[in-house]
Amino acid sequence: MKLAEFYGGVEIHREEKIIYAKFLAPHRVLSTCLSSNGGMRDDLSYIYNHQSCEPAGHHMSAELHRMATDLPDEYKRVIAEHYHLPSEKCAALGTAANMNNVAVSHKKFRGLEVVTVCTGGVEANSGRAGDPASYYEEGGSVDMLECHEDPKHGTINAMIFVNYELNPGAMVTAVITATEAKTAALQELVVPSRYSDGLATGTGTDQIAIASRLGGGALTYAGKHSKLGELIGQSMHEAVKKTLALQNGLTPAGRCSTLAHLERLGVDRKRMCEGVGALLSEENSILFERNFINIADDPLTVAAVASLVHLRDEFLWGILPDGCTPEVMCIFGAQISATVSNKYDRRPAYMKALSSLTATVDINTFLEFIYWAFALGFSEKWCDSGDVSIDCDIAIRCKETSP
Repeated sequence: MKLAEFYGGVEIHREEKIIYAKFLAPHRVLSTCLSSNGGMRDDLSYIYNHQSCEPAGHHMSAELHRMATDLPDEYKRVIAEHYHLPSEKCAALGTAANMNNVAVSHKKFRGLEVVTVCTGGVEANSGRAGDPASYYEEGGSVDMLECHEDPKHGTINAMIFVNYELNPGAMVTAVITATEAKTAALQELVVPSRYSDGLATGTGTDQIAIASRLGGGALTYAGKHSKLGELIGQSMHEAVKKTLALQNGLTPAGRCSTLAHLERLGVDRKRMCEGVGALLSEENSILFERNFINIADDPLTVAAVASLVHLRDEFLWGILPDGCTPEVMCIFGAQISATVSNKYDRRPAYMKALSSLTATVDINTFLEFIYWAFALGFSEKWCDSGDVSIDCDIAIRCKETSP
């Protein structure tokens, strides 16, 4: 089915498990296609994005998925022939994302047009540039490294079309600009790396194809100072956020969540309920678990947790000096306690109580500190203001408190 036509130069079609672009006029293509049609080409007629498997637990198409990596020319031929496309005229991208979750963004300025067609999934394979690698390639052979895990599915694939010719250098800067826009979208959605405790900058298998219509004076730059770069950035950013909303349910409102900020540190609901519950009386522990979402995802609490997690990043990055760690953690930990209890006048007392804890950026110690901050606030949430008092031993205080 034909989905759309843009600037009289390209048609976008979707059939079963494929989305393909058909050029109505000659285009220059720069792509990450693994086959012999990858790189810079001026003689292609199609770009396609094909779903080769389901995102998780799919073994029926394992052979096809391996072919995409190990025999890319054969994979391209098989897929192209199935959809009656000329293999030698195609650049191929592959993914596990659902083609029905595609996002299309079209931006214009005067006579300039940019179209981004994007699919994406980040639930299992999101990563941060510089994370530990899983393999090493040399001389045509591949060695799996010690940290290797079974391959995970999750890819952001983008096809970007420009109605003006771009010279080769501009094609490369277009890839840079699009990549930065993708990373900006992931940061705004607080997407965690699955391979480190940092925020994701992409996935381990992201692919891209840039196509510019040939003819006329070629544009020479696609960086952020150029209008072309602005349109590429806007369309890529918009398309990434739209496709992740459809594929993974990732939306800005949905990321207003304590766990959204803690999951890159290995925290899920079960672990957090256990961590906080162990510091509360039995009655309060049960109450906390039953009401977890309302407590942990209160916007003011999310803001306090997000602040402390980001401040941990700034200590790790060297922006904040290590010597300030205890004070900073106590100040923002007390804010967490206050948002949970809704007793903001108690912040000085919470700071005093939390100061008895070890405050470092070590993951386990850091998480224990956050659990204490939650427990401290929740232990007072249902107490009358005149009845609360905090001892220096906050373990005794939290365990003895009843609602």
